[in-house]
Amino acid sequence: MQVTRHWREFSSHYRLEGSRCTDCETVAFPPRDVCRECGSTDTEGYELDGGGEIRSYTEVTSPPTGHEDQTPYYLAMVELDEGPIVTGQLTDTEVDGFEPAIGARVELVVRRIKEQGEDGLILYAYKFRPAL
Repeated sequence: MQVTRHWREFSSHYRLEGSRCTDCETVAFPPRDVCRECGSTDTEGYELDGGGEIRSYTEVTSPPTGHEDQTPYYLAMVELDEGPIVTGQLTDTEVDGFEPAIGARVELVVRRIKEQGEDGLILYAYKFRPAL
């Protein structure tokens, strides 16, 4: 990622930004210019709360290159309280013996994933942890 793009998109690195239709109030993630429910083009930026329930999950034991040190880990499809379904890594699963399960409550967290290049640009990603 280039430094200029990083700063242009800075605010979205620390929260989950979607869109909301001003006509039917449908919330979408990622943001959409056209509502998938009513077809309206009257949408606005919307910050999602990040709370939701696991709808599906899997344990990853063969990770992509560069993430071998993180295995095993879980990926989950989380239905957010506002409606959209988001895929994200589960983190802090070792806390209090949390076992991923369909219907388990989780919440959004933003975590550092790596430092990139000579610039020392720190990259972040959203993940989900057991709800506190």
